[in-house]
Amino acid sequence: MGVAKSIVAIVGRQNVGKSTLLNRLAGKPIAIVDDLPGTTRDRILANVTVPGNEFTIIDTGGLELRPESAIARGVNEQVEVAITEADVIIFLVDIRDGVTPADLEIADRLRQTSKPIVLAANKADNTKYETGAVEFYEFGLGEPVAISAYHGRGIAELMHRVTPLLPVPSPIQAEPEAIKVAIVGRPNVGKSTLLNAILGGERAIVDDTPGTTRDAIDTLIDFEGESVLLIDTAGIRRRGRIGGGVRRYSVIRALRAIERADIALLVLDAGELVTAQDMHIAGYIQQAGKGILLIVNKWDLVTAGDTIECNRYLRSYFKFVPYAPVLYTSAKLGRGVDKIMPQVRRIYQERLKRLSTAVVNSVVQQAIAAHGLPRKGNRQLKILYATQTEVNPPTFVFFVNDRRLMHFSYQRYLENRLRQAFSFAGTPVRFIFKTRGEP
Repeated sequence: MGVAKSIVAIVGRQNVGKSTLLNRLAGKPIAIVDDLPGTTRDRILANVTVPGNEFTIIDTGGLELRPESAIARGVNEQVEVAITEADVIIFLVDIRDGVTPADLEIADRLRQTSKPIVLAANKADNTKYETGAVEFYEFGLGEPVAISAYHGRGIAELMHRVTPLLPVPSPIQAEPEAIKVAIVGRPNVGKSTLLNAILGGERAIVDDTPGTTRDAIDTLIDFEGESVLLIDTAGIRRRGRIGGGVRRYSVIRALRAIERADIALLVLDAGELVTAQDMHIAGYIQQAGKGILLIVNKWDLVTAGDTIECNRYLRSYFKFVPYAPVLYTSAKLGRGVDKIMPQVRRIYQERLKRLSTAVVNSVVQQAIAAHGLPRKGNRQLKILYATQTEVNPPTFVFFVNDRRLMHFSYQRYLENRLRQAFSFAGTPVRFIFKTRGEP
């Protein structure tokens, strides 16, 4: 049984370093960092592990107290949802700017919430700047912790303040014995219509207004004797298109639905095909180790639609999930919908595929014979043996002489050889490399 992750939201006005802090906590560059205010328009998320706990960190867009543009209003909506969903809030300010009127207003907003708040004064790159943190006591939000997200100063102290405030990790409620399928995508691509078409009736409210589906909705169905749990999620808004309609949507719930699922159906709009947000969702599905099926919906609206050319176009964008099958549907007219559940079952079977150690090593040795192992200086990688340790997703452990010698391109080569031999269509495979003697 898995454990439900806590949510920590980084909140603050523009250009105080929220994206830089996320990158520091995640240990890798995820959010785009730029000196221009307003670079981060969408929430970006990352899983962070600390001793005894694991949580999801959310980088919110910069709050504007009197937003004039539609985009700015949308950012504020996202921040409000982040505040509502979060278990702990990090209020980030710029120590070099000191207390600003905007900070005071945000502090006033945060005092109205019952959520635990940790006040962090960023850009304290040296001891001289650190002394300026005392200014922020006037917010009435407790002792500020001086940090430099860019240089890593004060990050351990920040985590020391955050982790005791996190709720005790609770086991995720047991799911029914079923193939769990999350239907995800941007608003108005036809997710609820697709769900209704699969079910053959009106289960979810369907409306042309983006964001009609407010929360994840679970529906258990029987497909040819097999139980399938369909999880319909709220639409994930894409960058730069903030419309009216239901405002309290939540990206977090959609991503939590992906975490619960075995397979995610990523629904695309045939009239627009691929946006940055679609790729972001696909990236999260891959990161979570879930199966993926790309569904190009509203195909009936495309005149002279060429699936071969469209496939080529999709593959050029979704290079990081080359194993994802593609289906073309018109949920409104019911076309192509009958192919979805058989494809879901095939992907699930691929995720449960288990290979013997002898079979795995045979393919690995053939791969090594065809393409020599990488080396660094005088040292060459040696693969002692490999074995499959888990399914759903298929996970392989390689015991090697020194895992630091494994190059990502050779890892990709090994994955391609395994896929040539055993397919694993629709699902990522995970590789773990262990140096001889490691536990």
